[in-house]
Amino acid sequence: MNIAEWITLKGGIVHRAEALDAGWRARGLRAAVGAGAIQVIRRDWLATADAPLDLRAAAAAGGRIGCVTLARERGWWMPEGADDRRHLSVKPHARNPGESPEHVIHWTKPLAPVSRYALRESVEDALAHIAECAPYESAHAIWESAARVEKLSAAALQRVQWTGLAARRLADEITELSDSGLESIFVTRLGPWGLPLRQQLRLAGRFVDLVIGDSLVIQIDGYAHHSSAAARTRDVAHDAELTLRGYTVLHFTYAQIIHDWPAVERTIARAIAAGLHLRTVRSENVIAVG
Repeated sequence: MNIAEWITLKGGIVHRAEALDAGWRARGLRAAVGAGAIQVIRRDWLATADAPLDLRAAAAAGGRIGCVTLARERGWWMPEGADDRRHLSVKPHARNPGESPEHVIHWTKPLAPVSRYALRESVEDALAHIAECAPYESAHAIWESAARVEKLSAAALQRVQWTGLAARRLADEITELSDSGLESIFVTRLGPWGLPLRQQLRLAGRFVDLVIGDSLVIQIDGYAHHSSAAARTRDVAHDAELTLRGYTVLHFTYAQIIHDWPAVERTIARAIAAGLHLRTVRSENVIAVG
């Protein structure tokens, strides 16, 4: 294995000291650079030609990728229209990496330590930056997604020594119940109404996204909903069973929730005005996750 192959296995970019610690000789590194097999970034970083652009930018800035950039890399749910610029985290007294319309720089002291040679900030630091950087509704949805993906309990998030008010508020409000970012946004928007909201209840043998009051069931149909005719048939049958038991079932799509929320809100308000959330339902064992 040559040095370029080793760096590729390490993710495409490594610190020079890390390569020397692994047994590669300085002479060999210089030779690989001279032959064009690897490139030098900011003197101390060695990268292959196909190293991820985000990591190359972090190395060049003397920082780490973070905030929504790390969120995207880790597969956290991102709302439509979220900031697509590259977010980098640098220490408070680090050298200024310079202004760029493509970058957002976060100058903060880390909450959680990472490896000396890491080019990604910690999950906790990314969440803290998202809390300050994104609108509350979007930040809440991203935090809920991060809790699912990273398997972080609400209690664990509350124990973190958050330094910002926004992060502390989000840590106190995360429920771990939202099955998607879209569901998190839905619940956040309805929260001020002051109605009893229960998420992920098992009714008539299947989980439903949300129940308002006693009997108004909300099902949120995201991008991947109804992937087959069989799935659609099961959904219709379940809706019918819930109706026969006394529930009212309303379905809303991604497009409705994101692009036509006033109409969604009005529909739910009409259902509540008609008392559809207070109907008597057939007694059964209700199971809530979490």
